Amino acid sequence: MSHRRPKSPNMQNYRPQLTSVLSFGHRLSGVALSLGAFGLAGWLMAGASGQDAFGSAQALLLSVPGRIALFLVTLALFYHLCNGVRHLVWDSGRGFELRAIYAGGWTVVGTSLILTLALWTWWLA
Repeated sequence: MSHRRPKSPNMQNYRPQLTSVLSFGHRLSGVALSLGAFGLAGWLMAGASGQDAFGSAQALLLSVPGRIALFLVTLALFYHLCNGVRHLVWDSGRGFELRAIYAGGWTVVGTSLILTLALWTWWLA
């Protein structure tokens, strides 16, 4: 035996599938929402601290990096919400056929993007 085979698939040989990417995205969106909660708490504390602190916080949020962060947190919120609904459907015992799993996954991606873009379009109008 000239080459030892790995005991489990390593990342060089593994091709991510939609289900694994969506699972990782769900975890990542949960982390983003947790960080966003700290940002929300900081914004609320700045509002309670006075006009100068609130003005600084608003300037930070309305800057380009701040708006990008807000957009990503909004996307994480809608993605986590839509994927949570998908999991509720699964908890009812439905949607476990392979075709339904992929259709549901792409529906989660599309719906979260549409909801995020709709909210931001409304907000910027």
